[in-house]
Amino acid sequence: MNLRPIIALYEPDIPQNTAAIIRTCACLGTKLEIIEPCGFFLNDKRFKRVVMDYMDLNKIKFYQSADQFFERKKKQRIILMTTKASISYTKFKFKLNDTILFGRESAGVPENIHQLIKNRLKIPMENNMRSLNVASSVAIVLAESFRQNSII
Repeated sequence: MNLRPIIALYEPDIPQNTAAIIRTCACLGTKLEIIEPCGFFLNDKRFKRVVMDYMDLNKIKFYQSADQFFERKKKQRIILMTTKASISYTKFKFKLNDTILFGRESAGVPENIHQLIKNRLKIPMENNMRSLNVASSVAIVLAESFRQNSII
């Protein structure tokens, strides 16, 4: 069995970022899960321009809602990446089957979702910076998870 972390996106709203994450996941053999609704359509030309031929709908799982996502994941470990966390992703021990959740570009995840997830991590940044691009954040955290678990 080819165990790797799973990347999950909460209601993504920028098509180019989601497309770049799909490419990253495809190239690294990682599953992607998307919690709907998305803030765009998959036929959006901005999305198609970035995703190119990396889109394989068989490797992307869509959830109709956060409730459906959490119901399906109740026996799995979910890690939330958030600027509101106090623990750095480099101080955390990732496991092969973790689901790493990233919030919406415009608003993160709602407070009730923060409360559902025990493991909340951040990527340390310079003071007075709001956040990294979500596609960059996915690549950074995925690389650390791979390194810790000797995947690459």
